[in-house]
Amino acid sequence: MLTMKGLFTGCLIVPCLLLLGSEAVPISIDKTKVKAPEETVEAPQSVDTGLHYDRYLREVIDYLEKDQHFREKLHNTDMEDIKQGKLAKELDFVSHHVRTKLDELKRQEVSRLRTLIKAKQDMEEGKGIAVDHQALLKQFEYLNHMNPHTFEVDDLDRLIKSATSDLENFDKERHEEFKRYEMMKEHERQEHLKTLDEEARRREEEHYEEMRKKHADHPKVNHPGSQNQLKEVWEDKDGLDPDDFDPKTFFNLHDSNGDGFFDEQELEALFTKELEKIYDPTNEEDDMVEMEEERLRMREHVMNEVDANKDRLVSLDEFLVATKKKEFLEPDSWETLEQNQAYTDEEMREFEAQLSMQEEELSLKAQDLQQQRAELERQQEQLNAQKQELQQAVEHMEKLKQTQRVEPPEVQVAGNDVPFAQDQGHPLPPGHAELPPDHAIPHQELPQRGQPQEFNPAPPGHNQLHQVAEHLAEGHHLPQGEQHHLQEHNAIP
Repeated sequence: MLTMKGLFTGCLIVPCLLLLGSEAVPISIDKTKVKAPEETVEAPQSVDTGLHYDRYLREVIDYLEKDQHFREKLHNTDMEDIKQGKLAKELDFVSHHVRTKLDELKRQEVSRLRTLIKAKQDMEEGKGIAVDHQALLKQFEYLNHMNPHTFEVDDLDRLIKSATSDLENFDKERHEEFKRYEMMKEHERQEHLKTLDEEARRREEEHYEEMRKKHADHPKVNHPGSQNQLKEVWEDKDGLDPDDFDPKTFFNLHDSNGDGFFDEQELEALFTKELEKIYDPTNEEDDMVEMEEERLRMREHVMNEVDANKDRLVSLDEFLVATKKKEFLEPDSWETLEQNQAYTDEEMREFEAQLSMQEEELSLKAQDLQQQRAELERQQEQLNAQKQELQQAVEHMEKLKQTQRVEPPEVQVAGNDVPFAQDQGHPLPPGHAELPPDHAIPHQELPQRGQPQEFNPAPPGHNQLHQVAEHLAEGHHLPQGEQHHLQEHNAIP
């Protein structure tokens, strides 16, 4: 990880040195004895700090780098002054153009944070979890969210202090994550053994021990930062004679960004040769997660031994002093990870107890979800049954309508005869009563032709259509009102 000093020097000072070119730091080499390899100077790569506001941090630095006044102040300010906020006060003297760009960056970052907070609130509220707004805001202390529009001195001061603190705690968090990783790996191995029979368990244990021994069978690992370790890099990577090893030359060769310091990335790059002795990504027995933890351990060890002012950077002077110590010339052997278990037995018991509690909670949640699912399925079945009953009722009503529909009798008129459609078993029209079969219908005499005619409806119980037929058969005409009444009942066309 980079420190704030490393970030600022890496992003601000290095571009200037690269542009100057010929003014780069001279390298003291006896050209009669040592032939330095030909190298081309490349711009330093942007290494991710791992911070959730890494992009914002780097964009702020990129714009501050464009201001000459701020660049000069940074070059002359030590890490302690940066931490105390002295550098942040120089923001008042940067150009208006830079300040405008910083204002825009802050507004974009505030908008991003608001989106993140809203998404987190929606997610937690959806799970029925109370949202701790203060805890959320505490994660964003690297800017003043009370003033979301302009980038002020307080914002730069917050950014520097937050990044410094977060980067200092980053290694500790990485160690804890690795410890949990190792304990989980062992827990899963033990759980897998429980599922095997005795013979399969014996074979699995034998294979595990075989892999452990195979991993431990590697060449000797040099003590990180020792003369022997650096000489190997000098010979293998730099292609130089180990008898001509020169600490100052070595420092300048591996200060890849030319800022006069070994930052953490530059130090870790020095250990690649040692790590390759232990780890091979193609080997089943080698874990690449463990390799990165080993790299971190090596870097931390060198920093503790060499970084005198604890600014997480190794200056040339600090490096030269360290090369004169006994630990550099006659180091102790280096114990690798397989010789140092990452966790204690007590930590493993606590970890498994936590896992057991989590599994129990998940089991209860699973049961609750299963009950909810069963209840939803029961309700769905009820709804389906109700829907089916409703559909059956609708179909039954449609059938009743079909059977109760009246088919009108068909009457054809030819001359004075009115053929009457025989009863086909249809119900009589409203107002007509059905007589028993043996009930005789009395004959009613109709008025003679030429006499005043008056048509009276049949009394209750008589068939009106028979009277009409007889009336028409004798040449009489129906009154207009009765014709209309009869047409409404579809008795005549």
